[in-house]
Amino acid sequence: MDFIIGGLAAMGASVFSNPFDVLKTRMQLQGELKARGHHAIHYKNTFHAAYVVAKNEGIRGLQKGLGTALIMHSVRNSVRLGTYQSLSNHGFICDSEGKTILYKSLLASSFSGAAGAFFGSPFFLIKTQLQSQAAEAIAVGHQHGHSGLTAALRTIYVKHGIKGLWRGANATMLRAVAGSSAQLTSFAKAKDFLREYEVFRHSTVLTAFGASIVGGIVQTLCMTPFDLVSTRLYNQGTDIHGNGTLYKGIIDCFIKTYKSEGFVGLYKGVGANYMRLAPHGAFCLVFWDILKDLQNTYLK
Repeated sequence: MDFIIGGLAAMGASVFSNPFDVLKTRMQLQGELKARGHHAIHYKNTFHAAYVVAKNEGIRGLQKGLGTALIMHSVRNSVRLGTYQSLSNHGFICDSEGKTILYKSLLASSFSGAAGAFFGSPFFLIKTQLQSQAAEAIAVGHQHGHSGLTAALRTIYVKHGIKGLWRGANATMLRAVAGSSAQLTSFAKAKDFLREYEVFRHSTVLTAFGASIVGGIVQTLCMTPFDLVSTRLYNQGTDIHGNGTLYKGIIDCFIKTYKSEGFVGLYKGVGANYMRLAPHGAFCLVFWDILKDLQNTYLK
């Protein structure tokens, strides 16, 4: 049940966060491996990007890849949150007073995040490629031309087999370790603080929401460079052997991005990323806490 609850919570959150995921993906791919001032700027900031996408692709353009995103988040978070909750239920994360032990929470969230990222990697790959597909006038990055999830799965499998569906999995697992450990640990510690000082008078929803804001800020700062690298590795074109045409791997992507775009380049789309992570993390973790309370009330 812990795994089902984690998946349902993430699916509910995805509906609200997916438009910002589209914008974040476009901004991360804009000016790829080009110095500032040497590439076209289609997306000036998050709000301008939203306007440009809606103008050129309609309101539906802001929800590109939503179906795939729902499946991806369900798979990733059913494993991630379910594993983390199982470890918590078995007393691995908290002390005898029920307070979070920092290093144990970091270990548990890193492991659960990496596991979720591995199982959800094929859907993350396709989601990224679908979200990057844009009208010709505002296109950035490699355009894969998929018509949808099923067609993408078929195309990638026929060309590169199972291995092709898990291309870039190591990058998204590293991304998940950074993001999940930062989010879940800061969320748990912030929630402990709010409960200890009765900031929200025992309100499950407000306590979870307040803690999730803290978790979102910490997660964004820690994860954005890894998220950018993951996006670029997933979206790059491939040769006949299934190898990327721009980057050999994680380290190569970090080095090339830093050399071409500087340190700031690693934080491209950070605003959109926070606006994606904040509502997604907030809704996901709030839904998670509410569903756990319902489980404890009616199923035990």
